[in-house]
Amino acid sequence: MECKNEQNLSSCNCTYEPCSRKGICCDCISYHLRSRELPACCFSQDAERTFDRSFEHFARLVTEKKI
Repeated sequence: MECKNEQNLSSCNCTYEPCSRKGICCDCISYHLRSRELPACCFSQDAERTFDRSFEHFARLVTEKKI
């Protein structure tokens, strides 16, 4: 399967500029899951800017109906 890197970049909301995984979703997801995190695309722009990508933060946002 061919990576859709360019297409993925157009919807990637990650604000971490030196990230080498931008647009390479399979690498990004694998990286974050190893750290019990979700990638930026699972969060709103405001939530993503906190750089708290933990499962717990995501669960709080869902409970508060912010996602």
